[in-house]
Amino acid sequence: MDDTLLHLDNVTTYYAQMRILEGISLKVGAGELVCLLGGNASGKSTTLKTILGIVRPRAGRVLLAGEDVTSWPVPQRIANGLAIVPENRRLFGQMTVRENLELGAVLRTDSLDEDFERVHTLFPRLHERRDQMAGTLSGGEQQMVAMGRALMSKPRMLLMDEPSMGLSPALVQQNFRIIKEVHESGVAVLMVEQNATMALSIADRGYVLSTGEIVLEGPASDLLKSEDLKRAYLGR
Repeated sequence: MDDTLLHLDNVTTYYAQMRILEGISLKVGAGELVCLLGGNASGKSTTLKTILGIVRPRAGRVLLAGEDVTSWPVPQRIANGLAIVPENRRLFGQMTVRENLELGAVLRTDSLDEDFERVHTLFPRLHERRDQMAGTLSGGEQQMVAMGRALMSKPRMLLMDEPSMGLSPALVQQNFRIIKEVHESGVAVLMVEQNATMALSIADRGYVLSTGEIVLEGPASDLLKSEDLKRAYLGR
């Protein structure tokens, strides 16, 4: 993949003496949407934390646009195009919607006007509720704020950790439509998700983790037909 934006190269990550990831390698191309599937404790969230620099791998490399960023701190990685929509959203509940969005652009020094307009176009409700405390919003609205906050940094790659968690089926459908729209605007997306069917329906490719190792990978359309995936993750 000549246009590789993110490359995990044989990464092994530990928490203290507990191995979480064992020699995983994956790639995400510029503008590509890739999903990372797996059950609980498979290592999905640890993979995102390793990419972002929250935890450092014991072996292997993290490459961003061909540059080795394995030793870079989190702010430097964010300044170079990474952003995350974390599990459970993690908003600042006593701050307004607008203030939460502004936090996504804290490392920027240019005008934010176009980016506010973009976020408000994607999420009109956030413009209506811009002065409301984020902690008083519904779960679906809080997910919109979390996604908008990440987009305010103008990322090249968006990391998403369980975007459907805690949402109603109708909001899950809406959420995934917006993720697809963000992807189609040119932002690469690596999405961790347990809802395999929904994730693969909008993804270009997918990887499947089991106990810290990648056990399946391929085009999303092929994985949807995979009997191994159906048995392990779709309950068929």
